[in-house]
Amino acid sequence: MKRRDFLTRLSIMLSCFVGFLIAIPVIGSLIAPFLVEKPRKWRDVGSVEKFNVGDTVLVTFKDAEDLAWAGTTAETAAWLRRESQNEFIAFSINCTHLGCPVRWESDAELFMCPCHGGVYYKDGTVWGGPPPKQLQRYPVRINKRKVEIKTSPVPVTNI
Repeated sequence: MKRRDFLTRLSIMLSCFVGFLIAIPVIGSLIAPFLVEKPRKWRDVGSVEKFNVGDTVLVTFKDAEDLAWAGTTAETAAWLRRESQNEFIAFSINCTHLGCPVRWESDAELFMCPCHGGVYYKDGTVWGGPPPKQLQRYPVRINKRKVEIKTSPVPVTNI
């Protein structure tokens, strides 16, 4: 075998090996979300009497991945709206465009994203701006006169 042929084959083999090493974490990151079930927990956000019908308020609670070392980073929030005596809706605070936190403007009854001008109606549907879809919702239930939100790891993507 000539020296040139040997070096050509060696560089092809080394290139394939390096490409394989690079591909392992890329492939792993692409398939991992489908293999790992995300933890979800019901979190108490307050008694039913605490919320007035028609009001939208910011509530905070512990994230689903409640790790001991997480500290204050385990805290997350949602916009909770009381529609009627027994009906609540909880929205993610993250804009569906790039994840910036939206704020509630009670006078206009709109959610507004300060980053790129996204605007949502009070039901979470898009009013205008760049958001591609409505605000994500958390499941909500009333359990023993307490309002509970079913958490999911942040950011909320599909519920």
